[in-house]
Amino acid sequence: MGLLTPDPGLLFWMVITFGVVFFILAKYGFPVILKTVEDRKAYIDNSLKAAREANEQLANVKVEGEKILAQAREEQHRILSEAAATRDRIIKDAQEKAFAEGNRLMEEMKKQIETEKESAIRDIRRQVAVLSVGIAEKIMRNKLADEKEQAALIDRLLDEMIETSKK
Repeated sequence: MGLLTPDPGLLFWMVITFGVVFFILAKYGFPVILKTVEDRKAYIDNSLKAAREANEQLANVKVEGEKILAQAREEQHRILSEAAATRDRIIKDAQEKAFAEGNRLMEEMKKQIETEKESAIRDIRRQVAVLSVGIAEKIMRNKLADEKEQAALIDRLLDEMIETSKK
């Protein structure tokens, strides 16, 4: 017959051969092939899942790194603020102590000057008194050489004392 129309006997044996080959493949070949395909699919799915988890972990690590960096910046800012406040406080305390010490020294110097001034005034008064007494003594000796002048001076001084005591 022709090429395009097979004969029924050949067709029968072809179908039987196809069936036997299909049965053998279905019994032994397809399960192995399907198992290999399933294993490969599972491996690819696991790899994709692991890749997703790795990406998530990487994103989490990145977020954590940013958080840690932000905390470090905040801590740095806090430490710098505390250092500036401490510096300002120390400077202010030092200025206050210096001002107080300056005032204390100024008061001590004023007291010392006042004491020395009073001492100098007392010394000058004492010297003036000594000089005045000395001068008065010399004047009185010259002036009171006469007894009448002595009596007149004593009377005059007594009158002045009496008037002063009345007031």
